[in-house]
Amino acid sequence: MSANQMVLDRPEAYVTGQELDLMEQLLRFDGMRGIELGCGAAWLTKTLARRYPDSRFIATEVDTIQHRKNLQESIGNLEFRLEGAESISEPDESLDAVWMLKSLHHVPTDLMVQAMDEIARVLKPGGYAYFSEPVYSGEFNALMSLIHDEKQVRQAAFNAICRLAERDDMTLQQQLFLNVPGCYESWEVFESRFLKVTHTRLDLDQQRYQQIRQAFSEHLGDDGAHFLKPHRIDLLRKQSR
Repeated sequence: MSANQMVLDRPEAYVTGQELDLMEQLLRFDGMRGIELGCGAAWLTKTLARRYPDSRFIATEVDTIQHRKNLQESIGNLEFRLEGAESISEPDESLDAVWMLKSLHHVPTDLMVQAMDEIARVLKPGGYAYFSEPVYSGEFNALMSLIHDEKQVRQAAFNAICRLAERDDMTLQQQLFLNVPGCYESWEVFESRFLKVTHTRLDLDQQRYQQIRQAFSEHLGDDGAHFLKPHRIDLLRKQSR
């Protein structure tokens, strides 16, 4: 697949599943050295570190509050770092894989190209770059857009990945489209996850807050609010010499 065939969305191509399962299908984690950029709470990378004790993992975050929380958990083969994707403190060609999970669109747009250059720099020849970005469609996106409309920054993130795929030393392996099931047991759970965040400053007045709560309640049943969250996965590989 060539870089000029990349698309933002392909509605007919979606499969339903979990991101961790897909990553394990696409990337070889056993014995590898990899990094998650913009890890948040690093749930997935912490799971990988426990599952693959012979591998070495790094997880970076720019939110100092979240980083302090991450440091409270000790996993022997996982190192937490306070740094951005545009400045990775790893030597050239030192990592087998880099992944960004719904985090690239949070990188300031003027730093996205620099972040892509950093990813290409730290990857070993034959190493993989895995990007998972939310797609701007569906009921969950409509709800999240009431909190913060990310259409423009998601487009900028896609453009940055396209530029990375056009580099002479990088190739696009495939694009995949994944609907990830999500359930939030109550408004309080959803509120804690998306409104009481430290990584983004939300400017929400009381009217908008209530609008978000009402929109969420329309999906709430006896067993919580269920959504299918659409993601696009762009898998790139650094060319071997």
